[in-house]
Amino acid sequence: MTGAEYGIIAAAIFLAACLQASSGFGMGMLAAPVIAMVDPTLLPATLILLALLLTVMVTVRERQSLDLRGTGWALAGRIPGSFLGAWLVTALSREGLAWVVAGVVLAGLVLALRGWAPRPVPATLIAAGAASGIMGTATSIGGPPMALVWQGHDGPRLRGTMSAFFMVGSAISMGMLWINGAVTSHMLVLALWMVPAAVGGYAASRYVNRFLNATRLKALVLGASAVGSLLLVAQLILAAA
Repeated sequence: MTGAEYGIIAAAIFLAACLQASSGFGMGMLAAPVIAMVDPTLLPATLILLALLLTVMVTVRERQSLDLRGTGWALAGRIPGSFLGAWLVTALSREGLAWVVAGVVLAGLVLALRGWAPRPVPATLIAAGAASGIMGTATSIGGPPMALVWQGHDGPRLRGTMSAFFMVGSAISMGMLWINGAVTSHMLVLALWMVPAAVGGYAASRYVNRFLNATRLKALVLGASAVGSLLLVAQLILAAA
């Protein structure tokens, strides 16, 4: 990759990390379409590794606000979902995976904009956890299902609970990808290079939280994700033409 491409990925990860550390989700929705445009072979392991680092930091910061019972039910669905997601990574072509990334983001946006808010009971938590496992392992975008179920939580509880879920879920996803041979040295090296961008985004989130309320932050996440996914779809259409 060129220096400009490294810079584009670093900027996307910085912004995505800041958004996720502030809202509990959004890292994959924002960064994955950008990375897919630059180099689809970096997905999903590169972003999952960085998300694992970020969720550890946020979980520690918000540890007093965790919903451990809800996290447990969601993880019961995440584990089997991760197996299927890892299989999809090995079964799809690079172009196919890019289409999946765009489709997942756009589907999440549509559901969020329509205001669908399922109750966080065990059945919906397990189903959302399974969907998050499939999507998160295959595309590094596992946030939308959990955000829909837990959107009623206040800021610290939402950030802490989702981060605890994604911390364990990301570790499971990485294990499944590793077993299926979907983690390369290229992914690992880039993830190491991008650690400062992820940590910088986490640090910036402390300041962003002072100026953005929940409504504005959610609108920013959805808007940025929409732009990224639409750009990816446009690139794919042009490539196929």
